[in-house]
Amino acid sequence: MENLWAPWRIDYILAKKSGGCIFCDKPAENKDEENLILFRGKFNFIIMNAYPYNNGHMMVVPYRHTAVLSGWQPEEQQEMMDLADMGVELLRKTMRPDGFNLGINMGLVAGAGVADHIHLHIVPRWNGDTNFMPVLSDTRVVSEHLRVTYGKLKEAQGTQAKKL
Repeated sequence: MENLWAPWRIDYILAKKSGGCIFCDKPAENKDEENLILFRGKFNFIIMNAYPYNNGHMMVVPYRHTAVLSGWQPEEQQEMMDLADMGVELLRKTMRPDGFNLGINMGLVAGAGVADHIHLHIVPRWNGDTNFMPVLSDTRVVSEHLRVTYGKLKEAQGTQAKKL
């Protein structure tokens, strides 16, 4: 069994929060590049994770503030899956990962850093992307600056967006 460890995330999880919801506040600011929002759909948006598990880690997030999957309209669910597919294809095209982890952490005990606003993680994976650094020195290796990755994905997303 392979594990993806991210012990540095506990600092974010335990840090004092601003009081608002980051997934409600960021799209309302209309500063997509600054806030790392890659794409806006009708019901959901794609945003880069500012505390990534791996290079290219992004999330699909509904605009509607909800912590659960129940009560969604079919078109909201479908768009979330369509945007997840778009994100995977963007990463495949620009970063050529060997695989992906996709998942939703529902609730604080499940690992959700933002437990009251559901979001779908898309984490690209490469053979050998885990190593001794996090274990021995509590250090993660991110090989490309987050804003450089954002730029590459934003440039590539134009062709993917036309499919929706």
